[in-house]
Amino acid sequence: MKLYMHPVSMTSRPVRLFIAENGIPCEEQVVDLMKGEHLGEPYAAINPNKLVPVLQDGDLRLTESSAILKYLADKTNSPAYPKDLQKRAKVNEMMDWFNTNFYRDFGYGMAYPQIFPHHKRATDDLQSATISWGQERAKGWLQILNDYWIGPKHAYVCGNDITIADYFGSCLVTLGEVLRCDFSKYPNVTRWLGNMKKLKKWNEVNEALYGLAAAVKDLQFAAI
Repeated sequence: MKLYMHPVSMTSRPVRLFIAENGIPCEEQVVDLMKGEHLGEPYAAINPNKLVPVLQDGDLRLTESSAILKYLADKTNSPAYPKDLQKRAKVNEMMDWFNTNFYRDFGYGMAYPQIFPHHKRATDDLQSATISWGQERAKGWLQILNDYWIGPKHAYVCGNDITIADYFGSCLVTLGEVLRCDFSKYPNVTRWLGNMKKLKKWNEVNEALYGLAAAVKDLQFAAI
């Protein structure tokens, strides 16, 4: 197997973390996003979406992080993707929630327009409005994650057992560390992230994220 990825990519990190934690044999190939390698050939032929990650396993090619996690969990018979129909449905629900609700506003609405020049809006007014909208929406999603999905009794987002939804979601939420977000108003989220950061490979896999955070530490961001 081969994983095309970039180590700071928010959607590459969950896959890399799951692979590392579970000792899955997989070759990694860095796609240099900073140099725009993903936008041209030969990578554009591998993934016409021009995004990372991509998993190649024989003739199978997968281009979506959540789909890759599900495939790898099934391939390795991991308990992190339960076989029980209802438990699996809850994991799927949680992954969809992160992807379609939380990440849309937190990542593409609030964080990316501030971090990456190609996400910046065309005018200052549009940039400010986009970030403000994303920020307020993200606060609402974090409150739901804190109160409803995790709650005071659960260690993880689907109960007390780690699932691939935790791998996926935690790597999206920790994008906030680049902006220096303060999650103290969301104690259950903070506790959950603490549980994820106890994983043996967390620091190793997230080294590039922390490097990015250090590189922009003197910049001012609208955050939470």
